Amino acid sequence: MFLASKKIIVGAMLCLIVNLVGAQQKENSEKCRYTKTSYGYLMVLREGDNVLALIENLSKEQQIPSANFTGIGFAQEVTFGFYDFNKKKFNPKTFHKVEMGNLTGSIAWNEDKPSLHIHGIATDEKFDAYGGHILGLKVGTGSMEIYITVNQEKLQRKIEQPLNANVLQLPCAN
Repeated sequence: MFLASKKIIVGAMLCLIVNLVGAQQKENSEKCRYTKTSYGYLMVLREGDNVLALIENLSKEQQIPSANFTGIGFAQEVTFGFYDFNKKKFNPKTFHKVEMGNLTGSIAWNEDKPSLHIHGIATDEKFDAYGGHILGLKVGTGSMEIYITVNQEKLQRKIEQPLNANVLQLPCAN
């Protein structure tokens, strides 16, 4: 009888732990990712978040005409690309567990989709720095803060030749 009671108590404790962990994971996944500010938006992203995808989603949801942004925080993984002008494509290099000392970029549109252009600098535990055009970025342990300043004019990007580059198109000033 005592052994059966002990198994029931242990089983109940395991269920409680599983439910608490599940509730905490659900709470983290449902946390607000952005808030409106007087200048645009403030995003606070958490571990595992795909930074580029979430900025694109915000741009679509809020119909941001164009914007510039800056950010800082921990990265689980960042992929930089160096553009090879002869091959007309980026040569990627990925770094893990780094701190983003700087993240800067712009939001425009390519037809009906947001088009991001992002550069940054990341440092590792040895304080070595790496940087360039960001092709991919996932938040690491901790968080990442991104301050988005919205512009009123909708800007477009378009692929231009001969470089095959996605270039911001400016309206002519009067």
